[in-house]
Amino acid sequence: MARGFAGAPPRVLGHRGAAGLAPENTLVSFHRGRAEGADVLELDVHATADGEVVVLHDATLDRTTEGSGAVRERPWDEVRRLDAGFRFTPDGGRTFPYRGQGVTIPRLADLMTALPAMPLNIEVKQGDPPIVGAVIALVRGARAPVVLAAEHDAIMLAIRAAAPDLPTSLAAGEVAAFHDAVEHGRAPALPPSVVALQIPPRFGDIELVTAASVGAAHAAGVEMHVWTINDPAEIHRLLDLGVDGIVSDFPARVRTALDGRT
Repeated sequence: MARGFAGAPPRVLGHRGAAGLAPENTLVSFHRGRAEGADVLELDVHATADGEVVVLHDATLDRTTEGSGAVRERPWDEVRRLDAGFRFTPDGGRTFPYRGQGVTIPRLADLMTALPAMPLNIEVKQGDPPIVGAVIALVRGARAPVVLAAEHDAIMLAIRAAAPDLPTSLAAGEVAAFHDAVEHGRAPALPPSVVALQIPPRFGDIELVTAASVGAAHAAGVEMHVWTINDPAEIHRLLDLGVDGIVSDFPARVRTALDGRT
């Protein structure tokens, strides 16, 4: 089985760095996430028109910058000039403390250079044009552990085909198959590269994180990481269930909960 993150769980995964405290998926946010106690930084990647792999959740620039349109249609020289702190507000739009402060969209390579020792959980968002090869090339040069994620099954299949040795989580269809197996009392069949099941507590009215699903993950030799959890009571509830990692916009809340159990 592919190796995942080092050390014993439970783990604190900083969602897009520390997205509740700083502009998501920026170096400011990633530094803040580490300072807040994250063991792992969770992030998303797309690519520019000229093939630079950039850290960005959305396919478009509109939600987080003053720019607009698809990032895959913009060259890096244009994307790197955008203000990635432009729309971040901690108080419902009353203030924008990072606007005009030089916060930019980083490349994945920039993050790996800035925080070379930080483990990363990288979700590959872009399928067309494909960027799996470019992401894998960067991951091969990483100094710290990396787990690759993808919501879309086709992207995850491409990752595993190109790099069967790299650790991965499960795509959406695979999560559905895992849940179905648990519901029917079967042992889930997981690809050998899988090291973690990364899911929300529930999908609609379907409870995904239960004692049975956590037990099934552990029986299969994989960790269960739950996203995106910011409420302290919910953090404690999930830790009581035995989950192995919690993804949070406020990593210190998870770290505080874990420290209180030692």
